[in-house]
Amino acid sequence: MPDTLLRHPFMSQSALTQSNTPALVEAMLAFELALAEAQEERGAMPEGASEAMRRALEVHAFDLEALAAGVASGGNAAIPFVKQARAALPNELKRYFHMGATSQDVIDSALMLLLKPRLAALDALLLRCRTAAITLMQAHEQTVMVGRTLMQQALPITFGVKVAHWAIGLEQARRRLAQLELPVQFGGAVGVHSGLDGPGWDGQGLDFMDAIAQKLGLATPVLPWHTDRLPIHALGTALDATAGAAEKLALDVALLTQTEVGEVNEPGGEGMGESSSMPHKRNPVRCAMIRGAARQVHGYTTVLLNAVAQPLERGLGEWHAEWSPLVDSTLLLEGVLEQAATLLEGLQVNPEAMRRNLAATGGGIMAEPVSRLLAPVLGQDAAKRISVEAAETARLQGIPYAEALEAHAEVGGRIEAEALRQATDPALYLGSSQVQVRRAAAWLQRE
Repeated sequence: MPDTLLRHPFMSQSALTQSNTPALVEAMLAFELALAEAQEERGAMPEGASEAMRRALEVHAFDLEALAAGVASGGNAAIPFVKQARAALPNELKRYFHMGATSQDVIDSALMLLLKPRLAALDALLLRCRTAAITLMQAHEQTVMVGRTLMQQALPITFGVKVAHWAIGLEQARRRLAQLELPVQFGGAVGVHSGLDGPGWDGQGLDFMDAIAQKLGLATPVLPWHTDRLPIHALGTALDATAGAAEKLALDVALLTQTEVGEVNEPGGEGMGESSSMPHKRNPVRCAMIRGAARQVHGYTTVLLNAVAQPLERGLGEWHAEWSPLVDSTLLLEGVLEQAATLLEGLQVNPEAMRRNLAATGGGIMAEPVSRLLAPVLGQDAAKRISVEAAETARLQGIPYAEALEAHAEVGGRIEAEALRQATDPALYLGSSQVQVRRAAAWLQRE
């Protein structure tokens, strides 16, 4: 598959360079060396053995092509990795390498190590989004625009409150990601450390597990989690929720950039948004990239969800199915958030277009408050009918809604002109929009 043209552009490029095959090999080696150190400290191998392993293996050039070929016969990368590592060690150390571990211990722990810096990068990007969104929503706390329901004009809101909802969604996702634990995996063949029988250190498997977690900076699970995949479920769904929050932002922005709407524009840039055949177009490419990547994350999440229930003490295909979706989802999400941060930091807002669109129906979006004003004088049914008739007149004749109402045969002289003006002014019918912006800003800035 031509990944460099079809998959990788949707991902974070820096994340791609830091999450490649050598990085996974390095993470597998980190697990094995931490295991050896923990066992040596507890007397399970000769003094100096772990350091000798480190000196031999940290400079060893693993054959990556042979590792890839070995996956087909062993079912995972840990099996050929352990073979190569043992072959590189002096004979007196071979028996101590990978002692008491199984391939799933290596792969699961290595994936957690691989993803740990990625979660830190996601957090930093979400903080960028939060900062940019707070600035944007406060700047437009009183910028009136049309609120739309079922894709149709409904009632006025402020652009600030729209941004506040984007920001809250992204921040909720950030806080959820921040609470995740990436646990070490160490249980041996069937999860009960049965490969660690030996004089003086029988039954120390859980102690080894805890020590490895501390050395690697990973969370300590209650027990080995070979077929308890809730840590993966939690991670996958948190990534998916974050993708969904970013996709909401992108969808709204894309709709508001439509030529006939024109209320916002994506940040510019060399070649950004250009069309291959229509020079006049400025396509919302960042939104397209965000939505395209988010849809892939949603698909990968389905794979992870379907792999939660795994048989007995080791998954048969379910575990294997997790690896690529988990890593790819993270790299895609990092790409999503890079675009989202840039989008929020440079979003071009057009208040004039917002004012123009408020008047597109001749003021008809204010029919509800107008009807409420007229009802006590004219009755509920007549008020509703007249509010619609006057809005249509205003639209067809291009006159203010208040003027059309005052000229209506059933209204003239019965309602004060100032009351009609206020009832038809979108800026005076914003509900709690401004208060919501302030409340959202306070919540967003509270750690």
